[in-house]
Amino acid sequence: MSKLMSNPITVNELDPNEIERLRHVLLESYQQYEEYYTPQGWKDYANIIVSSIDNPNVDKIFVAKLNNDILGSLQLFQTAEKAYKLPELQIQAPIIRLLGVHPNARGRGVATELVKAVIKNAEVHGESHVYLHTTDFMVNAIKIYEKLGFVRDVSKDFSRNGILSKCYRFDIL
Repeated sequence: MSKLMSNPITVNELDPNEIERLRHVLLESYQQYEEYYTPQGWKDYANIIVSSIDNPNVDKIFVAKLNNDILGSLQLFQTAEKAYKLPELQIQAPIIRLLGVHPNARGRGVATELVKAVIKNAEVHGESHVYLHTTDFMVNAIKIYEKLGFVRDVSKDFSRNGILSKCYRFDIL
């Protein structure tokens, strides 16, 4: 038997019947960052996370699953205006937001599979870049993005509520 086994994780668009399950997975995925916020700041952010699935500006929500278990997800937007209400960033390309992997599913390549699905989607649609924003305290996420080939684009950074959102860009060749 070969030591190289294919990753059994599947990535597809969100099934509307899984919305409530996904809300719980997302909140549990981000719970580790609570300490970086004030109590009210975390409460506000948690509300944004769970309600993000209902955002009419989301182009697609990709969900990673193993069998019937939701392991993680990410949201894809088509512009900075739709993703952040920041047209001044002048990003007219796919933007990844709210990439989250449940704590019990970490270390299995879930985030990598989700991001690869977005890159493939962008290639199919003739896009030249994929963007995302993250913060310094999301250290493991940054490592994944850099390993996948994302590079810093400081010209597209922004701050909200005293937290710097650093931009990373993937260039599709």
